[in-house]
Amino acid sequence: MIIAASIKINAPLSTVWDVFTDIRNWKEWNPVCRECRLEEGDAMACGACFSFELNPMILSIRIKAVIDQFEPGKQVVWSGSRLGIDATHTFTFIENDGHVLLKSEESFSGPLLFLARLIGIPSRLHQLSNRLLESIKQQAESRR
Repeated sequence: MIIAASIKINAPLSTVWDVFTDIRNWKEWNPVCRECRLEEGDAMACGACFSFELNPMILSIRIKAVIDQFEPGKQVVWSGSRLGIDATHTFTFIENDGHVLLKSEESFSGPLLFLARLIGIPSRLHQLSNRLLESIKQQAESRR
């Protein structure tokens, strides 16, 4: 299962990147990944581990993710597993004429994926992805 979303942000790449990578301040603006904290490492970087709470349905779940790829100004990829589902989340930053196209792609696999589909998790995760991107946009554009 793949969930993809993108948004155009009217801010320089450096601003969008700073908003996204300042994980310690996500609590100030990020309504999707709540209670975010670094578990290993001092900042968002390859090999760092962080956790956050996500509310895909009624109850919140804590997700622990490891940053697998970190290309400054270009891409961040993290992965994690929870409740029988493996996930990889890729964020791609594309600068073009003073704005940034931010792409989000989540891929999911695992034995309990069929159950997630039955109870409507994909639709909810797509809503959360869009909400996250909109929040990044608002935060970056407010810093202009």
